[in-house]
Amino acid sequence: MAIWKDPTPAPKAAEPVRFEPPAPTPIPAEPVVSQTAPIRTADAAARESVIASDLIIEGKIEGSGHVRIAGKFKGDIKVQGNLSIDQGAKVSGGVSANKVTLAGELDGNIASAKQVELLSSGAINGDLKAGSLTVAAGSRIRGHVECGWGDVKPAAKMESGGAA
Repeated sequence: MAIWKDPTPAPKAAEPVRFEPPAPTPIPAEPVVSQTAPIRTADAAARESVIASDLIIEGKIEGSGHVRIAGKFKGDIKVQGNLSIDQGAKVSGGVSANKVTLAGELDGNIASAKQVELLSSGAINGDLKAGSLTVAAGSRIRGHVECGWGDVKPAAKMESGGAA
């Protein structure tokens, strides 16, 4: 008579796996802002509204705060603060803001702005009226441009033989 003996030990009972939820992340007091085109303003208390890159919105924006568009927006934007259109973003409509920083695409007119900054990835397909305009190499403009006219006085007069 042979005695059969199993060389493997009997399996132990499996211990239950315990999951603990991660500690909650504290919410910062100030909103986290993308660093693609920083807004420089003396008014640190002003808030910025953001349309995220995965959003497509149609409507109208009006207000006194700052606005950053990272997605797609169709409609007019009229803010007393600053407007930033991030790289990869597209706005179709008219714009009026204190300062416009454009790294994305604008298909419409900038009716009034004290300052417009067109970054190298930026494109404007429409007319532009601003107190000052900064254009980076590689950017594109298709439309009529008026700068330095109106309420904003030029920094210095021309000293050449022509009229100032």
